[in-house]
Amino acid sequence: MICVKAEGSYLINGKLSTIAELSQEQARNNTITYQILKAHDKTQETKKVSVTFDSLISEDPTYVGIIQMARESGMTHFPVPFVMTNCHNSLNAVGGTVNEDDHVFGLSAAKKYGGIYVPANFSVMHAYAKEELVTCGDMILGSDSHTRYGALGTMGFGEGGAELVKQLLNQPYDIPSPHVVLCYLSGQPKQGIGPEDIALAIIGATFKNGVVKNNILEFTGPGLCNLSADYRCNIDTMMTETACLSTIWETDVIIEEYYKTHGRIQDYKQLKAKSPAYYDSVILVDLDKIESMIAMPFHPSNVYTIHDFQQNAKDILAQVDIEANQLFGKNKLKISRKYMDGKVYADQGCIVGCVGGLFENISETAAILRDFGIGKSEFSLMIYPASMPVNLELMRIGALDTLISAGAVIKPCICGPCVGCGDIPANNALSIRHATRNFPNREGSLPLENQYAAVALMDARSIAATAVNGGAITAATDMDYKVPQHTYHFDRAPYEKKVHYGFKKGDSSIGLVTGPNISDFPPIHELAENLLMELSAVFHDLVITTDDLIPSGEATSYRSNPVRLADYTLSRRAPGYADLCKAIQLVESERRDGKQPPKMLDILSHFGDSGNLIRNTQLGSCMFACKPGDGSAREQAASSQRILGSVANICYEYATKRYRSNCINWGIIPFTISKETSFDYHVGDFIFVANIRSAIMCGKVDIHGLILKADGGSEPIVLHVGDLSNMEREIILSGCLMNYYRQNMWA
Repeated sequence: MICVKAEGSYLINGKLSTIAELSQEQARNNTITYQILKAHDKTQETKKVSVTFDSLISEDPTYVGIIQMARESGMTHFPVPFVMTNCHNSLNAVGGTVNEDDHVFGLSAAKKYGGIYVPANFSVMHAYAKEELVTCGDMILGSDSHTRYGALGTMGFGEGGAELVKQLLNQPYDIPSPHVVLCYLSGQPKQGIGPEDIALAIIGATFKNGVVKNNILEFTGPGLCNLSADYRCNIDTMMTETACLSTIWETDVIIEEYYKTHGRIQDYKQLKAKSPAYYDSVILVDLDKIESMIAMPFHPSNVYTIHDFQQNAKDILAQVDIEANQLFGKNKLKISRKYMDGKVYADQGCIVGCVGGLFENISETAAILRDFGIGKSEFSLMIYPASMPVNLELMRIGALDTLISAGAVIKPCICGPCVGCGDIPANNALSIRHATRNFPNREGSLPLENQYAAVALMDARSIAATAVNGGAITAATDMDYKVPQHTYHFDRAPYEKKVHYGFKKGDSSIGLVTGPNISDFPPIHELAENLLMELSAVFHDLVITTDDLIPSGEATSYRSNPVRLADYTLSRRAPGYADLCKAIQLVESERRDGKQPPKMLDILSHFGDSGNLIRNTQLGSCMFACKPGDGSAREQAASSQRILGSVANICYEYATKRYRSNCINWGIIPFTISKETSFDYHVGDFIFVANIRSAIMCGKVDIHGLILKADGGSEPIVLHVGDLSNMEREIILSGCLMNYYRQNMWA
């Protein structure tokens, strides 16, 4: 059903070919991707692009920090439309007043700087962007990894908050010129196959082989005409889980109708690749052959067809148990218990957020449940519409009536379970979700409190079929039902009556309203001439996610309080990490005060005259992981490390461009080592790098260091910093992005 061709191909008049009259470089400019990038590129160079975005969007766990960083860096107003939504910390259930304090801060910032403010429970951020912000040919930057609007002709990029700060300070978004991967769709999905099924099939075929990592996915093909706008948007948002950089789709009459329905026909234009267009690789998707899919814990790429899963459930669940044992300890979470009498039973279903909460997913769920209901078993079903306009239309067509009558529970327009904030399953429960991710503890359980649960991803249609069967995992293609044919009517009245539209209407005399949990970032010091790093965490897992680095759920309420948030760094994976880093920080603080801490003198004596070295040698913590940073764009995964005194990460590769950028923006040196290097070192070992500041300043790529092991032996190590721009080098030397702006822009 999916065929990945790693070799390059040309698209000529809608057909694939290996030869064309134009060179690859010339023909790559004919892609939709490069038509848009070049229109926004300020350099017109070949090897990189330097982009100014048309608009920005952020949500409540991140916009406070973004505004605080930008304000401390000298921002006086929002130069482009900046939308602040409130869809993550919307329940106001953890941490007392802190969540609502953030919302009050956001509205005051929108009034002061000229922003757009969407109140809590009104819309998931990406639903609002698709309804109100997108324009064909535009580019939007969001502080959430699922900032994907390509199906509607807008290139969306999800990055850490520091990248939005750059835009608020009129600084460009610099990236190497990306490769473009063509996703060529043919055929038509059969009844019961939803967009999540298509998305999971593509993720399963691409994530582990890295074919689209940090590349742009461009969608076209004869199968497009068989996919509605809602359907395309769901697939598009899920492409974040392939590790792609962004997406863009060919637009057509279906997308034109979407803009017309939303009262913005002036923002539509046809986007189409010119001929010939060159793509660095191709993914062929035969929509006819896609089956109902399930992604097992603990990653969206762990995919099976539901029918294969049913036939091999014992073996597949046993493998999940093995992975759970590796993550949490033996028998902490045993999913194989869910296999009973030849079937696998889920405890909970959730249809939620920027993928599950779309109109067509929920209306078709209602159609499947219409004559059945979910029964009185332990299985429960929660549904979160993506926005108030979607909610309104579902109400008007009777879908909410049907769902409530069937025993489902209708929830607010928030991300909820997708980020571990709402409908957290019971201990040892299995939740099936039409959502974006199923990382460990993403569902909100707390391993430190011996609470463990797991999530499998499925399409809303199969979740409804499962509900009909009392929680027994069921493919929607095994159900006989009539697909509803509703013409969607968008009513923006809720937005008109409540959203604050303040772009270009800022009032600098208005003060920011700050609650007791909202605090500034602590001082961060610039890079010293020499660097002494103490290994504070070492992971040999295939991937370390941003949820591992700074958890969602219990920590989300404290993202406006960077010092307090830092205590949660790696709390699920290395519970003593924060205390160890603080102890290292204390020694470095003594050194900065002119003292000569005995511990540091002793370590430096192995590398030279410690009395002289200590004056110009910075001590900090360092993490090793094979491939860190998969998942969320949250910059706090890096800023929290930095606040605890982290000076570098070492890995074989970074899982995403956005996490590496977050590290750089917070002054964490993004070291890599050769994949042939065996990193047989442990917490408590030290790495000394002489003349690191000079090396970064001069643009060195390979940097030599020495590792001092606990047994007293030392070994050389070669650390690579990769391709750093001039600005990135300056940021690292300055200690962080805020320092860089203070020193360079407003001096």
